[in-house]
Parts: sequence; structure tokens; C-alpha cells
Amino acid sequence: MKQMYPPPHHQSDKISKMISVIKQFPLGMLVTAKEEKPFITHIPFLYNESTQKLVAHIDRNNPQSETLQDNAEVLVVFKGPDSYISPSVYTTPQLPTWNYIIVHLTGIIKLIHEPEAAKQTMVAMTEFLEGETQKFILKKDDLRMDRLINYIQAFEIEITNWEGKFKLSQDKNTPDFEYAKQELIKKSRKDISGFINEIYK
Repeated sequence: MKQMYPPPHHQSDKISKMISVIKQFPLGMLVTAKEEKPFITHIPFLYNESTQKLVAHIDRNNPQSETLQDNAEVLVVFKGPDSYISPSVYTTPQLPTWNYIIVHLTGIIKLIHEPEAAKQTMVAMTEFLEGETQKFILKKDDLRMDRLINYIQAFEIEITNWEGKFKLSQDKNTPDFEYAKQELIKKSRKDISGFINEIYK
């Protein structure tokens, strides 16, 4: 008998949880296609609470910008924490697996051409990324903005489909489910300074 894929217990339709993923991990993957050629760019996204739309910017020199047309359908992927889960953490015999939190959003794009509106999206994006202890304030009248605005394309995405992929060992018993959660938390907090230093060499 053929099983459903993805398994229903790994899927979430709770939009509030997916919004939390977007806010905690705003660097999304913008996926588009042109003449069957795929394009992917990693850019930060802002979820606008009032309009319930995603807002972002892309470099006009990026070849993917040519695929961004009004009313075109796009896919955005947000990746939360993920980790290998060793069978050694469980209380029952299990096989190795990989747990993860992913959000897929499909939507319709609308380009923002008006310079002042585009600047405002950049101001809002910066304020969001700076967080509660905002140490830098981007102002619309900053002269550097006038030079930059011609090199970026701002846009918003009206979300038409939400898909939460939360693979968290939901099929295990309660103790094992909890152990898998603690393992994901532990792996998410691990020190990666050595890795980063190596990459920077």
C-alpha cells in the first residue's frame, strides 16, 4: 500500500507557527523560473503584519530579476533549525533520521516601482532586522538611499499557499519525541566559531 508523502504528521497548517519561522529565520530562498531554467537567490524577507505579504529587494544586476514580473508565481523557502538525530538519544530502538523545520510559501509577485515606496520597504526591513535594541536607524532621506535605489528592485508577494514542513519525530512515543526535541535544541546552539573562522580563511 502506497503511503502518503509527505506524511501528514510532518505537515503543519498553523500559519502562526510559520510566521514565527519567517521572523526567526528571515533569510529566504526566492525560487523562480524562466524558459524552464530555475533561479534561486538568498535574500532577507520581511513579513508585513498589516498586509500579510512578504516584502523584499533584489539586485537589478541579478539575472533572476528578469524573471520577476507582476502577477508571476514564485516560491519562497525559509529554513529553520535542523539536525541529525542519532538513535542513541531514544529510549526505544530506532533508525537514524534528520529533523528539520521548513516553510514553503507560494505567492504572486507585485513589483514596487515608486522610489519613495521602495525606500520605505528598506527602512522597514532594516528596522525589523535591527531588532528591539535597534542600534542603527535607516532614514529615507539618507543621500546614500538615492544612489542605491536605482540598483535594487523592491517587491512584495501576496501569499497564496502556506506549507509548514515540521519533521520533529512526531511518530515516536512521548519520551523519544522529547529527547529528539532536546537534541535539535542542543545542535542548534552548538558553537560553530571554528567552522566560521575556517570559512573566512
